[in-house]
Amino acid sequence: MTQSIQRKLNDSATARWGALFVVAFTMMAAYYVNDVMAPLKSMLEGQLGWTSGEFGTFTGAYSFLNVFLLMLIWGGLILDRFGIRFTGILATLLMVGGTTAEYLAITTYGGTSEQIFGMKFDVFLASAGYSVFGVGAEVAGITVSKIIAKWFAGKELALAMGVQVALARIGSQAAYAAAIPVAKSFGLPMPLFIGGCLLVGGMISFLAFAFMDRKLDRQVKIDTTSGDDEKFSFSDVMAVVKNPGFWLIALLCVLFYSCVFPFQKFATELMVTKYGVNEDLAGTFAGLPALGALILTPVFGGMIDKKGKAASIMIFGSAMLIMVHFVYSLPFIHAAWVAIALMIVLGVAFSLVPSAMWPSVAKIFPVKQLGTAYALIFFIQNIGLWGIPALIGHVLEKYCIVGTHVQNGLEVNQYNYTLPMIIFTSIAVLSLLIGFALKAADRKYKYGLEEANLKN
Repeated sequence: MTQSIQRKLNDSATARWGALFVVAFTMMAAYYVNDVMAPLKSMLEGQLGWTSGEFGTFTGAYSFLNVFLLMLIWGGLILDRFGIRFTGILATLLMVGGTTAEYLAITTYGGTSEQIFGMKFDVFLASAGYSVFGVGAEVAGITVSKIIAKWFAGKELALAMGVQVALARIGSQAAYAAAIPVAKSFGLPMPLFIGGCLLVGGMISFLAFAFMDRKLDRQVKIDTTSGDDEKFSFSDVMAVVKNPGFWLIALLCVLFYSCVFPFQKFATELMVTKYGVNEDLAGTFAGLPALGALILTPVFGGMIDKKGKAASIMIFGSAMLIMVHFVYSLPFIHAAWVAIALMIVLGVAFSLVPSAMWPSVAKIFPVKQLGTAYALIFFIQNIGLWGIPALIGHVLEKYCIVGTHVQNGLEVNQYNYTLPMIIFTSIAVLSLLIGFALKAADRKYKYGLEEANLKN
């Protein structure tokens, strides 16, 4: 039954690409909100009195509920049981609600001396809101992944996923580029307020997709959430976790993304303090990986569709990641152009690996297990996205303060980033080793990761 839907939608390029662009706007808004607070680390310290440890706790809170309450797992089960429309709408509501709480934390309660559970109340509320947002954003991510896998099976799968990632990265790049100038001109809360408005638009956008999807289902007189091949069963969970490819691609995912997203949260401050980049431009340079993904991910996705070699590309991207973080860790290099060049290289790696990784999941697992597989992979990824920022924030606060400096008229701490960058380099080395193991598993279990997606 699913195949008949796919043939119908595959025959309509306008329908499948139109649906992709609609849901991609929702993810673009989510990526903006996810990244918009990262360039504001120094302003949060100066204006609200946050420490690096508290900023690390806030940043890691994105994944707290996903990890400790298994919300991503439940999201995957809901996705496979109730379908993409219900799950996507639920995810957008969570993102809007979480961002609202985060906004209240830095406006109504910003700088308060009140405490709860041993934390400043504003830090706690911001972290709680970011956690709820993180549940919605990650569930939205697996939902969109399943949408693309369903609509583009046997077609331009890697290209479609690459285009979706590229469009989402517009949100990331806008957040990094605009956060500091907007906050300076209109106040610290304004960048987040803009993000909340974008999320409301993203929710409306996904509602539009839901009507499109329902209309297409009715055209073929099939309810895609009621077919036997779409229903969730716990045996699917066991089938996923017993697959050796699952553990390898999940480990590669968590290690690779732990070297990118948490690093970007601290990259703006690194650019300013170590390399002397102008504060107003530092966020833009820290967002270059997102800009690189915007341009290159669809290109690499199209290449993988035609030529294959996904496992080899993941290995190459991991090797590039090692080089980037290793050079950043060298204490005697302070040239701004080196820092910017490394961000460009990171952007290439950040385009290569996802363009190969996410279509590979659709090769390893059947359609009815995709929601569960993506959810479990995202769950493991979120362990890194929770733990690594908290670790880096703790390391900075305990071991890396080397003095203070004045920024925006406020005295803030000066940090030496050598030790954090050594940590990131070590994680990147592990990702490379897992990449080699995944390629060996592909040869053994015949996943077809090195084969082209487009079939003659």
